[in-house]
Amino acid sequence: MAVSWEDEGIVLSVRRFGEHDAIVSLLTPTQGRHMGLVKGGSGKTKRSALQSGNVVKAWWRARLEDQLGNYTIEIIHNFAAEAMSDPLSLAGLSSLCAMAETTLPEREAHSEVHRLAMSLLANLGEPGWAPAYVQWEMCLLRDMGYGLDLESCASTGVSDNLTFVSPRSGRAVSEDAAGPYRDRLLTLPAFLKGEGVTPTTEDIVAGLKLTEHFFDVNVFAPHRREMPAARARFLAMLSGPAK
Repeated sequence: MAVSWEDEGIVLSVRRFGEHDAIVSLLTPTQGRHMGLVKGGSGKTKRSALQSGNVVKAWWRARLEDQLGNYTIEIIHNFAAEAMSDPLSLAGLSSLCAMAETTLPEREAHSEVHRLAMSLLANLGEPGWAPAYVQWEMCLLRDMGYGLDLESCASTGVSDNLTFVSPRSGRAVSEDAAGPYRDRLLTLPAFLKGEGVTPTTEDIVAGLKLTEHFFDVNVFAPHRREMPAARARFLAMLSGPAK
């Protein structure tokens, strides 16, 4: 007896398969990151719908649960086309898809990661979307079991004036406790502590460098892999030209 499901999903990646078909990876709220074969997915008719960052309605069906299976897909929202007019928004969209594709295990639901990703896509280019992207990466780290502890200082236990994060433990460090070790610590931007401040571009860059360190240490480096190129481009665009 065949197995099947239907859900909405974010297109994470599309890989050509044969002459006309494509293997498509989606992020769905109930099925997680899930791949399937789209017949004719490399053709002109379906190519515009199958762009990373688009939201689609998907029907998946296979003879057995552990098979690749086939997707039938209908476009719901073409976020990729909307982002084309803003290079930074397009870079953020590409980074989101690449990070989800390269970090999340397949067929494991991560509903909060999906929910925040949908909110990001719906608000690309709007005020506050870039710091919201950093918060999404923080959620991704938590869901993978590598969440940061930013509630109190690792050395003193105080909850005030937390300005750094230990690169080893992932715990916050206060300004007073940093002392001679501050050059070895990672910057903790205030907006990640829920202080309601408006983050600067420098704060957003600091947040991305913070999450990047823990993704690299815990996810990529152990498997001798690097951060996705799309993520590196997004950070480079926010950082501006080298001085």
